[in-house]
Amino acid sequence: MLTAILSGFVFSIFLVFAGKFLKGKLAVLSALVPLALFVYFLSFLPQVAAGEVIRQEIAWVPSLGLDLNFSLDGLSLLFSLLITGIGFLVFAYTAEYLKNHDYLDRFYGYLGMFMGAMLGLVLSDNLLSMFIFWELTSISSFFLIGFNNTSEASRKSAVLALAITGSGGFLLLAGALLLGNVAGSYDISEMVGLSSNIISSDYYIWIVILLFGAAFTKSAQFPFHFWLPGAMKAPTPVSTYLHSATMVKAGIYLLLRFTPVLGGEDIWNTTLITVGGITMFYAAVHTLFRTDLKGVLAYSTISVLGLLVFLIGLGTQYALTAAAVYIVVHALYKATLFLITGIIDHETGTRDVTRLSGLRKVMMPVAVAGLLAALSSAGMPPFVGFIGKDLVYESTLEMGNWAVFLTVLAIATNILVLYAGFVAGIKPFTGPLPNDFKKVHLPGILMWIPPVILALLGIIVGIFPGIINDSIIAPVVNAVGMEGSAVHLKLWHGFNLVLGLSAITLATGILLYAVFKPSAKKERGIARLDFIAPLTLITNFGHGFKAFSNWWTRIFQNGFLRNYVSTIILFLVVLVGYSLFADQNEIPIDLSSFSRMTYYEMIIMGIMFLAILFVVGARSRLTAVVAMGVVGYAICLMFVIYSAPDLAMTQFSIDTLTVILFVLVLSSLPKYLSISDYRMKAVDGILSISFGVLITFIALEVLGEPVNKEVSDFYAENAYVLAKGKNVVNVILVDFRGVDTLMEISVLTIAAIGVFSLLKLRLRRDDRELKD
Repeated sequence: MLTAILSGFVFSIFLVFAGKFLKGKLAVLSALVPLALFVYFLSFLPQVAAGEVIRQEIAWVPSLGLDLNFSLDGLSLLFSLLITGIGFLVFAYTAEYLKNHDYLDRFYGYLGMFMGAMLGLVLSDNLLSMFIFWELTSISSFFLIGFNNTSEASRKSAVLALAITGSGGFLLLAGALLLGNVAGSYDISEMVGLSSNIISSDYYIWIVILLFGAAFTKSAQFPFHFWLPGAMKAPTPVSTYLHSATMVKAGIYLLLRFTPVLGGEDIWNTTLITVGGITMFYAAVHTLFRTDLKGVLAYSTISVLGLLVFLIGLGTQYALTAAAVYIVVHALYKATLFLITGIIDHETGTRDVTRLSGLRKVMMPVAVAGLLAALSSAGMPPFVGFIGKDLVYESTLEMGNWAVFLTVLAIATNILVLYAGFVAGIKPFTGPLPNDFKKVHLPGILMWIPPVILALLGIIVGIFPGIINDSIIAPVVNAVGMEGSAVHLKLWHGFNLVLGLSAITLATGILLYAVFKPSAKKERGIARLDFIAPLTLITNFGHGFKAFSNWWTRIFQNGFLRNYVSTIILFLVVLVGYSLFADQNEIPIDLSSFSRMTYYEMIIMGIMFLAILFVVGARSRLTAVVAMGVVGYAICLMFVIYSAPDLAMTQFSIDTLTVILFVLVLSSLPKYLSISDYRMKAVDGILSISFGVLITFIALEVLGEPVNKEVSDFYAENAYVLAKGKNVVNVILVDFRGVDTLMEISVLTIAAIGVFSLLKLRLRRDDRELKD
């Protein structure tokens, strides 16, 4: 399985060197990669259908609990087949859609990277490795959404999508760490057996909230849904692959995968039912007011994603079976409609549904595929969408006191989804053909064959549901916690209440499509409510936060070094001082353990004190620098007195070099200016004295603590034995900490080069004005 995952990344790297060969007629060969992976995963159908779980375990960073453990069960197999199967058709479609595009190889590279990341996500049995692939899907989708990087709208959409899904990734990481800490393992398969312990944990609610945040942002749940319509600025293959079949369902996968671990509790079920219910109806209503085909499909996608979250929240066998079937249903018909939208846009140059009509006369195969996909989205028999819709109604009808309300909500949503499917799949092909489209023709076969294949699968699976019953749907239901449950998918269940509800849905939806026509006027009308839309509210919050950040920066980052130093010192004095004195009335310092000061020490201390007074009161930079040098040399003498000549020589060298550098810099500065009054000097003095007193107390307290000489004894005993050196300090720096010392020297060298470059920098007058 690791090889299958890495194949997408290897393919992307290969294109860096050989991509130019896949820009012409050979571009279709790229589709062989997902096709081979699709066949590979198909080979596991018999084993998974028999209840077997295929595992692969590879140690990576065992000390952190991060391993490349992969698991292939019914749920991961379903998503793997969707990722590779629809990926194959999208790769082939792209060869014609972006034919002769200058960056076609780059586009395929992004697609390959995304495919590998998605496979890694759904196959990972280790939560930390799942997080890594989760983030890789966000990064690769950022490149795909912003592929048309000359368009400002595409760039903004890519950044917005990355910001929302990336924030969800941060929540997933936090939830993963918390969950792994509670479970004692990051392996998801082990967490299933520890479900009761996790649920009874004090951190259960936080774990659920964090995972919900990750799933809701990724799968575009209200109020985080707005990034998905904006992402429609991406090329159609991206919309098809990421936003109907794969990435937006990553959050759905996460919820399904952790249903056996975290599900069954009120907070889990109620939250998912509420958020999913709001999302599916809210987004479905929006489809009534959109005139852009991609906009219609985007909101209907959000609606279906909400329906899937809603079904997971119901949590019954019927509901989870309906969710599994609907994942297949939605992938087939929505990918078809997106591909058809791409064909229409490619050939006519517009996606405005108010201008499109009669295209059946010039592209009949595409019209047939659109009709089939629209009927499947409506839940018309004998399409697989009919089976999925019936399962949804069966799920809501068994919810006791809430059955009526939830069923009505599901019916209303399905009516609006039917309307959206008819607008996207039927409206552009019916009616007279406008004169503007007389010259429109059927595109290359690579563009219209993929949607036809997907549309035909929708009716084939509907007529013969046994194709997916035992091989795919039943293993999925078992994988999400309903092990041993019998799954029976049927096209006909006889005359019953569910059939009546389906008939009401179809009749009302068709009537709505007949009487309610999309128009620009209606779209402008709904736009008047944008001021309360989540996108507007979050955008306004972002602007407000930016304004606050600017105000905060002007105060604390005002360009004066003294202000930065004062802020840092004040923070340290308050924080460290509070922690030092909070739990005790006095500092435990044993003064009896200190020896008396000698005359030499008193004289040196007096010199240091006088030099400090010179620094504070000097009205010349040169005087202040020299006085600071005197302070440094006084410290050198203290080292000499305490028998540390090596430290004294080091301090002497550093102080000498510092004074020289200061003098060199001061020679290029303007005349000394006094910019602080007595009030500022008093504040600085109080702050300096407070900091000095704090450091003194800390030093005295440290000296009063028992000394552990284990480390120093080790170095003293082994300096000569292991490193053949008698100077212990030098041996530590050069041998025991040689790499650390080398890095310090490197940092100093880089800093010295930077200082030298600044000293030698000579800007022209124009450059200086530009810098200012």
